[in-house]
Amino acid sequence: MTTNRRSFLKQASLASFSLWIPQTYAEATATKLARSTPVAEGVSSGGILAFLDAVEQEKFELHSFMMLRHGKVIAEGWWEPYGAEFVHTMYSMSKSFTSTAVGFAVAEGKMSVEDKVISFFPNELPEKISDNLAAMRVKDLLSMSTGNEKEPTQTCVKEENWVRTFLAQNIAHAPGTKFMYNSAATYMCSAIVQKVTGKTVLEYLTPRLFEPLGISGMRWETCPRGINTGGWGLSIQTEGLAKFGQFLLQKGQWKGKQLLPATWIDEATKFHIQQPGEDKKDRPKTQNDWLQGYGYQFWRCQNNAFRGDGAFGQFIIVLPEQDAVIVMTSENKNMQGQIDLVWKHLLPAIDAKAPQKADLGRLRALKLNPPQGHQTSPTLINKSFKFDTNELGLMTVSFAFNNDSCIFKADAQTITCGIEAWHRNEAAFPGTTPRLISGGKPKGTLTSKIAASATWTNETTLVMTWRYYETPHSDTLTCQFADDAVTITFLSSITAMNPKAQDARAPLKGKMSL
Repeated sequence: MTTNRRSFLKQASLASFSLWIPQTYAEATATKLARSTPVAEGVSSGGILAFLDAVEQEKFELHSFMMLRHGKVIAEGWWEPYGAEFVHTMYSMSKSFTSTAVGFAVAEGKMSVEDKVISFFPNELPEKISDNLAAMRVKDLLSMSTGNEKEPTQTCVKEENWVRTFLAQNIAHAPGTKFMYNSAATYMCSAIVQKVTGKTVLEYLTPRLFEPLGISGMRWETCPRGINTGGWGLSIQTEGLAKFGQFLLQKGQWKGKQLLPATWIDEATKFHIQQPGEDKKDRPKTQNDWLQGYGYQFWRCQNNAFRGDGAFGQFIIVLPEQDAVIVMTSENKNMQGQIDLVWKHLLPAIDAKAPQKADLGRLRALKLNPPQGHQTSPTLINKSFKFDTNELGLMTVSFAFNNDSCIFKADAQTITCGIEAWHRNEAAFPGTTPRLISGGKPKGTLTSKIAASATWTNETTLVMTWRYYETPHSDTLTCQFADDAVTITFLSSITAMNPKAQDARAPLKGKMSL
């Protein structure tokens, strides 16, 4: 047994480490975080309102927000059509949960962060093992310092065996010496956990983390060999994120029980390696939250905070000095700007000299307004079209209108759009939903939860907005009618963030049916 492993086992014993499983799953899922008010916990409500104002004024798209102080929720809100009951795609926020699974496996003596990566996969090794590959440790995976010449994720996910593909990549630098963001490295952590426990990360964490914290309904994508993707692919509710953040703040303790040794939380969230980057004219290095150092799948932040984060603004920000946790789900390109709003408005609201009491009822009426145009058009009422041959394999489409909705039907899939209002649907429409990375994408066309709206931008153009409200993303479908024809073009919210990009889906063209 390595010294590192003995150290963690000793600390686990000292902390009365226990694997706590509730009597029933229903008992766990029924638990919710305590609620309080900002002023009761020493936080100015005015600062929270200023944060909401800034979100709106600076056009940040938030889907949910939750703020905790002293272990209690003091502010929470969801922007319709998102809601508390729905999970949300986490992207790289998933990494922090994978790191925690490694922590449990270390605490239980199943592995050590000093273990060599190749020791877990004797049957997946390349014919020639370089010195750098041989030297790579679990801690190098965790700290994004594997030494890869190039970020290997996109290469790995194109293959059936991601582990073998990862191990075949060129390790150009000595592990532990250079930071390079590496989602495939997190996948390897997931694969190692599964190797030493016989369970996926999701299965392994469920009785150790999710059930004790009363978190349910989470999902995690897998690779073709049934291993959770690790670095992405987790979907979870906002309150589940908040509970995890509070668990981290309490250094692995929950309701008086030490679920995970505090030494692991300290080790995982401390500075391990510096990211490359220099001062810029508009932002000194000290004010850049991506240059404050990296831990074990956690980012260090300004103000002695740390965070887990995922693409498009999925955040758990833990502020130990303020005994606070801030959670956000979003779709934003400017993630630093989103964090800046926390430092500018929420941080000063904590322990303000004169906490301002204000009505936070606004949090109960948050909404992402659907596009507005013209509610009616004389051009089209209840028409059907036959598509030309297309890559989505669709044959026909029809549009039917009533006073408050547009019923869009393509073959057997029906999506009802509220007219300038959201209408919830479940449908399996080909070519959806948008996603940033292909790895882990389930095969076939899956049913998605879609909040849909429609509006006319002129007499011949109908624009439908489909929000996939268990993800950060949406699609805009522009339906252009001319004489007896229709052309439908797609624009995903991911593509829309890059003015030079073009949606990969070709337009659908159809002729009116007789």
